[in-house]
Amino acid sequence: MTIENRSDPDDFAIRLETDGLVLLPGRPFELEPYELDLISPRWSDGRAKNISLTAGADVRGATADPLTERRLAGLMTRYRTWAESMIRDLAPRYAPRLELGRASLRTRDVAEGAESRRKDDRRLHVDAFASQPTGGKRILRVFTNVNPDGEPRVWRVGEPFEAHARRWAGRLRRPAPGEGWLLRQLGVTRSTRTPYDALMLGLHDAAKLDEAYQNAAEAREMSFAAGATWVAYTDAVVHAAIRGRFMLEQTFYLPLEAMAAPEAAPARVLERITGRALA
Repeated sequence: MTIENRSDPDDFAIRLETDGLVLLPGRPFELEPYELDLISPRWSDGRAKNISLTAGADVRGATADPLTERRLAGLMTRYRTWAESMIRDLAPRYAPRLELGRASLRTRDVAEGAESRRKDDRRLHVDAFASQPTGGKRILRVFTNVNPDGEPRVWRVGEPFEAHARRWAGRLRRPAPGEGWLLRQLGVTRSTRTPYDALMLGLHDAAKLDEAYQNAAEAREMSFAAGATWVAYTDAVVHAAIRGRFMLEQTFYLPLEAMAAPEAAPARVLERITGRALA
C-alpha cells in the first residue's frame, strides 16, 4: 500500500501492522552529492553481507581508510536519524518505545546469492535472527533504494503471515526445557531464546530450506524504483529480494505494547495457532 491522507494518528500504524508493508510517496530520502562515491562495492570487506552501523555507532563490514569509514558512518547515521524521525512522525504511538537496531548500506548485488540456503534472501521467508532473539518484539525496517544507475529493487511477497505460519506449524520443533538459557550461556545467542523466538526461527528455516515451497509458492512481484522508500514489518511479511543493488536500511524493534493492532503481531498469531502463551 501507499500512504494516503491520514485523519487518525494511528492510521499509519494500523495499516502497517495489518498490511505489513507501506510504500512512501515520492523520494523522501535523497543522497547528498558528497555521498555518491560511498555507494560502491569497493568499501565492502567482501566477507560481511552488508556494511553496517551498530546501535553504538561502530562501523562493521567495511574496508576503508579512516576518513572514508567516518564518512560511511556519517551517511548511515544521517539515514538512521531521518528514518527514526519519519517513523515518529507517521506513527506517534511508537515514539516512546522505538528501539534502535543496526543501519546498513547494502552494496552487493542480490544476484550474488549467499553461502547457504538459510542465508539466501532470494528465498521466501520471514525475518528471525538466530543469534539475536527478540523475545516477541516486532522487527520494523525502513528501506531506501539508492541505486545510482536507476535500477529498481525487486521483491517477491508471499502469503499472509497466518497462512504461512499454519503451513509450517505442525513441522516445527519445540525447544527442550532450558535450551534457550543454555544457548545464551554458550554465547550462541545474545539473549535468551524464548519459545516465540524458536518458532520464528523454525518458520524462517523451514521455508528457506523447502525447495518445493520455494518453487511453487504463490507470490507477487513488487518493484521499488530507485529513490523509493518502503517500511515493512519483516517478521510478518513473507518476502524475498530477487533483484537489485545498493540499498540503505534501518532496523527498529518495538514491543507488542506499542502496537495499534496487536492481534496481527506474529506472537499473537502463533499463540492462537499453538494455544500457548509465547510473549
